Formats: sequence, C-alpha cells, structure tokens
Amino acid sequence: MVDFARVQKELAECSKDGEGSGIKVTPKSDNLVLLLGTIPGPIGTPYEGGVFKIDITLPDGYPFEPPKMQFSTKVWHPNISSQSGAICLDILKDQWSPALTLKTALLSVQALLSAPQPDDPQDAVVAQQYLKDYQTFVNTARYWTESFAKPTSLGIEDKVQKLVEMGFPEAQVRNILEAVGGDENLALEKLL
Repeated sequence: MVDFARVQKELAECSKDGEGSGIKVTPKSDNLVLLLGTIPGPIGTPYEGGVFKIDITLPDGYPFEPPKMQFSTKVWHPNISSQSGAICLDILKDQWSPALTLKTALLSVQALLSAPQPDDPQDAVVAQQYLKDYQTFVNTARYWTESFAKPTSLGIEDKVQKLVEMGFPEAQVRNILEAVGGDENLALEKLL
C-alpha cells in the first residue's frame, strides 16, 4: 500500500522548493498515485530553456519500490526513449532506496540530461548519433527542446485571455493550463 502521508509530505516539500530548483510535482488525480513531475532543462545543455514533463506512477509498494517515471515531453537523449519516453536510470530500477524521494529522483533525471550515458542506452539510435556524430546529436536535441519543451508564452497568454473571457477565474485558468501543458481544450474540460 502506498504511504500517502509520505507522498503528501514529499509534494509539500517540492512545492516549497519549486521556485529554487524549478522542479515541481503535482497530483494528476485525487488518489495521489498518478503524479506529474516537471523539470527544467539543465543550463549549458541542448535542453536549456526547456520545461520537461514526466508522468509518475507510484506502485503499491512505494516508497519501498521505485516510482515509475517516463517523459511525456518528447526528448532526444540516449537514455530516454524517443518513442515512449521510458527512462534508463539505475535509481528507477535496482538502485532505488526508500531514503530517496520523488524530488531526488527528478533531480537524478535532470542530472541524466546533463550527463548522458551512451554506453547504457535506452534509445540505441540516439546513442549511436551521440557517439558517432556529436554535433548532429546536439542540434537534434536542441531542435526537439525548442519544438516540444518550450511553452510559447504569447500562446499561453492568449489562451488565458480566452478562458478568462469565458468567465473562469484567471488564477485557476493559469494553474490548469500549466497542469495540462498548455492544452486549451483539456484545460476547458477540467474547468467545466
């Protein structure tokens, strides 16, 4: 059985520190088993400036079993599947410890973005490109970050304005738009 008291404590810890690290964890539903993690792309990498969303599912054995994490934002990286978003990281598998938290796991995923391990790939095509043609890898990773991980602030403001004009409170609109990754239709469904 998931230790929900611990999960609530971890969520509170993440929201308290979210401004500093940029790492956020929010519930996707009321049951605290499905969560959404958000990490900023590390500075000095092709992922810089991107905001990456990670789906988190807590197994029944959490915190004694690792959380299941996968990117919902498309990312070009040797240790992350470009198709499914699956992450190859030891602490999400056999090196997990109950002393680790959702925040430390997300920090480790963020560190993985900074330091790819192409010799232990999740995506062999990306790993080969990283090893054989590094500049093309960097350009592709940067392009994917620009295309999939950068919210267009003007677009968001337009969406906020539209939904506020429909009579919804601005703060609620902004929170829901952020939670659904800027998807206006999904935000509208949640607001209704």
